[in-house]
Amino acid sequence: MNYYLIAGETSGDLHGANLIKALKREDNHASFRIVGGDLMKDASGETPLIHCADMAFMGFVEVIKNLSTIKKNLSIVKNDLKQHRPDTLILIDFPGFNLKIAAFAKKLGIRVCYYISPKIWAWNQGRVHKIKKVVDHMFCILPFEVDFYKKYQYKVDYIGNPLLDAIDAYTFNANFVATNALNDRPIIALLPGSRKMEIDMLMPEMVDLYYLFPAHQFVIAGAPNFDEDYYKQFIGDLPIKVVFNQTYDLLKNADAAVVTSGTATLETGILRVPQVVVYRANKLTVWIARLVIKVRFISLVNLINDFLSVRELIQDDCNTRSIADELDELINNKAHRESVLENYDMLNEKLGSPGASEKAAKLIVHYTGKS
Repeated sequence: MNYYLIAGETSGDLHGANLIKALKREDNHASFRIVGGDLMKDASGETPLIHCADMAFMGFVEVIKNLSTIKKNLSIVKNDLKQHRPDTLILIDFPGFNLKIAAFAKKLGIRVCYYISPKIWAWNQGRVHKIKKVVDHMFCILPFEVDFYKKYQYKVDYIGNPLLDAIDAYTFNANFVATNALNDRPIIALLPGSRKMEIDMLMPEMVDLYYLFPAHQFVIAGAPNFDEDYYKQFIGDLPIKVVFNQTYDLLKNADAAVVTSGTATLETGILRVPQVVVYRANKLTVWIARLVIKVRFISLVNLINDFLSVRELIQDDCNTRSIADELDELINNKAHRESVLENYDMLNEKLGSPGASEKAAKLIVHYTGKS
């Protein structure tokens, strides 16, 4: 059977790649067409129709600025779907784009599976009615999403969290410190995100932490869509290393982490690294977001646990001094550090065991075979 996968962000590329591998195991005749990144390319052996690096625009203002690019990408994908008519379309998060594609695909009579539910429980909950019309099968990765959809009489499949699969399958480098020519001082990991807007906003605050923690070394998890020179504009001559495609190794070796809100906060929690969650954006974007977002927290760790498990510093609160204060607590206050680690124990108990990719693949093949 032919599967058409669309992921518009780095995290979606990771989950899409693992799903492709699982689909290959379930369906010996699987073929793929993809919109995604390098990981999906490697897993499928196919070149992306559009690379996710050319699609990930975050925030209301940023989306408006890039409307022409978004419209062009939508047109490219729609024309491609008309031409290739896959057995099943698999959409991975990225709702602003993917829900439009879902509606288009339904008109073509293409089965639509949604892997990783859009976070409609956070804002614009009315989109659930559109989802019920255009998505045949929804696969949820967060425990509370099942109850959310149940309120709207929409049956979904809960498959667990695919990040557990990614971490479980990862081969950790026991020589990470030596491989990257790091010294023997404890590491503070900096995860500034994968979008240019995020990095531009957060890197100056993160880099200034260097002066406040002389006993530690700082290491940045570089996003694959940027090169080292891009980060050097923020680092200057400071001895701060940038590593690429080694985020899990970096976290595994870190004493603490400063993490931009997003999927990385959950990865950091699963790997049990004490963290402070940070976020800054265009002021208008944040003002609009605060009007429409319906949740108490921004990090997945806090959302899943449903209480403040790790500290969040947003907008004006996200400054070097405040970040440093929380880092100091995480590193030097034993009781605070242990409290965060206990919160991670609760998180991991709620998430359950690996196997989300396999469960999703089995269901997709089953549903596709019934058509």
